[in-house]
Amino acid sequence: MFYQYAKFIDTGLLILPKKVNISEIYYNIIIFRVEQLENTGRILRIHGPVITLTDIKAKIGDVILLGEWKLISEAIRIFGEHVVVQCYEDVSGLKPGDPAWNTGKPLVVELGPGLIGSIYDGLQFDEKKIGPFWERGLRVSRLNKERKWEFIPIVKKGEKVSEGDIIGVVPETRAVQHRILVPPGLANLEIVEIYEGKFTVTETVAIAKTKDGKTVELKMMQEWPIRIPRPYKTRVPLTEPLVTGQRVIDTFFPVAKGGTAAIPGGFGTGKTVTLQQLAKWSDADINIYIGCGERGNEMAEALHDFSRLVIPRAKIERIKREDDKLKVEIFHETGVKLVERAIFIANVSNLPVYAREASIYTGVTIGEYFRDQGYDVALMADSTSRWAEALRDIAGRLEEIPVERGFPAYLAERIAQFYERAGRVVTLGTKKVIIDSQETDRIGSLTIMGAVSPPGGDFSEPVTAITSRFVSVLWALDKELAFKRHFPAINWLLSFSYYVDLVRVFWERYDPEWYTLRGEAMKILEEASEIEQIARIVGEKALPEEQRLILQIADLIKEGFLIQNAFHEVDTYCRPEKQTKMLRVLIEFYKLAKKLVDNGVPVDVIFSKSSVKRLYKMRLEGLSVERVCELAEKGEFDKIEEESRKELQMIDEMFAAVKKDLQEIAKMYEIKL
Repeated sequence: MFYQYAKFIDTGLLILPKKVNISEIYYNIIIFRVEQLENTGRILRIHGPVITLTDIKAKIGDVILLGEWKLISEAIRIFGEHVVVQCYEDVSGLKPGDPAWNTGKPLVVELGPGLIGSIYDGLQFDEKKIGPFWERGLRVSRLNKERKWEFIPIVKKGEKVSEGDIIGVVPETRAVQHRILVPPGLANLEIVEIYEGKFTVTETVAIAKTKDGKTVELKMMQEWPIRIPRPYKTRVPLTEPLVTGQRVIDTFFPVAKGGTAAIPGGFGTGKTVTLQQLAKWSDADINIYIGCGERGNEMAEALHDFSRLVIPRAKIERIKREDDKLKVEIFHETGVKLVERAIFIANVSNLPVYAREASIYTGVTIGEYFRDQGYDVALMADSTSRWAEALRDIAGRLEEIPVERGFPAYLAERIAQFYERAGRVVTLGTKKVIIDSQETDRIGSLTIMGAVSPPGGDFSEPVTAITSRFVSVLWALDKELAFKRHFPAINWLLSFSYYVDLVRVFWERYDPEWYTLRGEAMKILEEASEIEQIARIVGEKALPEEQRLILQIADLIKEGFLIQNAFHEVDTYCRPEKQTKMLRVLIEFYKLAKKLVDNGVPVDVIFSKSSVKRLYKMRLEGLSVERVCELAEKGEFDKIEEESRKELQMIDEMFAAVKKDLQEIAKMYEIKL
C-alpha cells in the first residue's frame, strides 16, 4: 500500500480517486513508521557525520534515516554497493551494524500558511516547539498542521488553471496576504470544486480535473526539494533599487531588487549589525534572515528587535477578484511589526555543522516560494563562510582532493548556484494582474545578500574572492574604519556596485542631478585617499590649500554622510528624499568653498564658521523613527508628511546659513561668489 502512495509524494499532491491526507502519509509513515519501509540497510563505517551504508538502494539526494533515533541524513555519494550519507544530527551512539531506512524522498521544505513569523532550524523544524535544547531524533512538524486558516477563493468552479495560478488567498498576517498557488508541474486543470472557510494546510481546498479525467486535490501546503530552484517563466531586467535607508548603500553602492550582494569583513567590522539594518529597514515585502553558524546571541538580538519594532507605514498588497480579473490593491497600514513580514532560519553555531549547509538552501527555497506569489523578497545570509566551512569539512571526510586552504574544487560552483537563484522574474501562471489600472504579468523578485567572514579580514581567501566574482554588489568592510568607529565600515575604494546605472532613473525622481552629484562625491573621496598618503609624509599643514580643502570636504562627507548610527533614533534610517538633499548640500558647499580657496581664502577660515560645523551633525537632526510610529499609531499621516517637509526645510535653512557666512568671507576678501 505504501508504494502506491510513495510514487506521488515527490509532487506534493495525491492523484487518487478517494481523499487521502498526504501529509499524514509522509509524516507518520516516513518519519515514524519506518518499519514499513522495505528499502533498509545497515551502517558499515562512521567517520564523524559522514557515514557509509551497505545493503541499501538509494539515489543522490535521498533522505535516509539512521539508527534507533531515526537521525536524518542525505545521500551524497554512491560507489558500488555502498552509499555515503551526511548526517544532519549528532551521531553520538551510532555504531556499525545499526539499521538505516531509505525514504526515497529528497530533502524538502513545506510551503504554505504559517511560514511568516516562524523560527526554523536548518531543516525547517520549528524551534518554538523544540525548545532551548534539542533531543536527538526529536521530530516536530514544519508547518502547523492543526491551525485552521481562513481560505478565500479567487477562482470559480469550472475555471481553467495551471501551474503558478492563484486559486485563493489566506490573510496570514496584517502585512502579508498568503497566495495559494497551483504547484509546479500541473497544467490545464479544470476546477471541479472549490471551498471557502477555515482549513488546515493539509485539508483539501479545491478539487481539479486533468485533461485525461484524473482527480487532483489541491491543498494550501505544497513541498519542494531545497536543492532544485523553483521554476518561473522568464527573467526581467532589474530597474528598482532595494531602498535600505542606509546612505552609503543606497547612494554609493545600491543593490537592485532581484540582485546579489556580499558583505565581507573581519571580526568586529559590523557585518551582523549591517545585515540586521538591511533586514529591518529595506522596502522588501518579505524578509528572510538566515543565521548560518553564527552566535546565538546575535539571532536573539534580531528576534528581539523584530518583535518590538513597528513599521511606521507598512505597504500592504491585497489581491482580489474584480470583473473576472485579478486586481492588486496597494495601501498602507499602521502598527505592523517587522516580525509580521519576516522568517528566521536560526541554524546557529551550537547546532550540527552539516545542517548549516542545508540551512542556506532552506532559506532560498522559501524565498523563491514567496517570489512566485509576486512579492519582493530580501534574503540575508549570515554567514556564507560558515556554509563553505561545512562544505570543506564534508569534502575532507570524503577524502576529496582539496584546493586552496582545504576547500573543495567545486566551491565556486556551489557559490555560483546559490547566488544564481536571485533574480526578478515573471512568475508561472496564465492570469495577469491589474496594478494601477494597468494589466501586467505577475512579477516577483528575490534579492540575496550574504555576509562573508574572511579569517583576519583577508579578502584574498577563497570564499571572499570567489563570492566577489559572482555578486554584482560588494560592500567591503574595512577593519581600520571599524577601529575609528566609522560605521557602517564600508570602504568606498574596495566596494563596488554594477547597479548604479540601472537604478539611476529611480533616484533622479528625487534629484535630477543625483548621478552627477554621486560621481563628484566619489571623486572627492578617491582624491582624498591619494592626498592622505602624501600628508602622512609631509604633514597636512605643508599641503597646498586646494588639497587641504579636498581633505576637509572628504572628512565632511565621511562624518556627515557616510557614518550612520544604527542605534540613533533619527540616524538609524534615512529617507531617499533626505539622502539626496544632504548629498546636494555637501557638493554645493564644496563648489562654493573651492571658489573661495582658489581666490586665496585659507581653508581654516571657511571651516571655522559655526554654520559649517553644523553640517557634520546634519544627519542627526530631523524626524525620528519613534516620532513617525507615534503619529502613525494615531493615523496622523498628514502630520508625518508635514514634519518630513520640515526636515528637508531644516536642511535648506542650514545651507542658507552656510551660504550667508561664505558670502561674508567673500566680501571680506573682495571675492564675488
